Amino acid sequence: MRTRYVLLAAALLALGTGAATAQDAATYDPNQMPAIQGKVAQYSLTPRGDVDGLILTDGTEVHLPPHLGSQLVFAVKPGDAVTIHGLRARAIAMVEAMSVSNNATGNSVTDNGPAGPGGAERPMTAQGRIRQLLHGPLGDLNGALLEDGTIVRLPPPEGQRLASDLTPGAPLYVEGDGFAGPLGRVVEAQSLGPDRTQLAQIATPPPPGRGRRFPPPGGPGPSGPGVARPPGPDAPPPPVR
Repeated sequence: MRTRYVLLAAALLALGTGAATAQDAATYDPNQMPAIQGKVAQYSLTPRGDVDGLILTDGTEVHLPPHLGSQLVFAVKPGDAVTIHGLRARAIAMVEAMSVSNNATGNSVTDNGPAGPGGAERPMTAQGRIRQLLHGPLGDLNGALLEDGTIVRLPPPEGQRLASDLTPGAPLYVEGDGFAGPLGRVVEAQSLGPDRTQLAQIATPPPPGRGRRFPPPGGPGPSGPGVARPPGPDAPPPPVR
């Protein structure tokens, strides 16, 4: 994946955009890259079934990172005419795409760099009235759905603690990390309240403990008192009763 961004950065540098690195590549306008026109024959799939690009009717392979697959499916369909900006391979019909645009609708997918852990999360805020509460598989309160469709998530213990503030129809302002894309908008709350002047901090649950493989010296367990140990090779035989 890193090689992809090094190549894109190098191409942008060659186009005269100044010093560029793999991390900087997403800041540049993809329209500076060479444009390739074509019609979509089908999606390209990974062995897991994730969409990782397109195959055009002339056989050209168009590559995009799998984390953009859902956006690509919403933006273009087989049969659509598209414009791709990216790097064309020298010897085979293949393009490392930086953006793909639907010529008819104008919908576009742009590669803005690798997805972070758990997805391409970024700092986000959300504000609106609560349409309904959201729950986990066990019925525990773990979020809310705002009237504009934004999903707000928080740990169930915090949902229980703040249940009196999370009622349908109540105003809610949220700050946290989230994701917005064609499938929706979600914010993992770090603080929330009725407005930005009345915020409660959300406690992050500790990571699951690994536990102890062995009890502490002198504690209960194989090394503690009152626990029979198997006899050693030089132990005397047990008394005959």
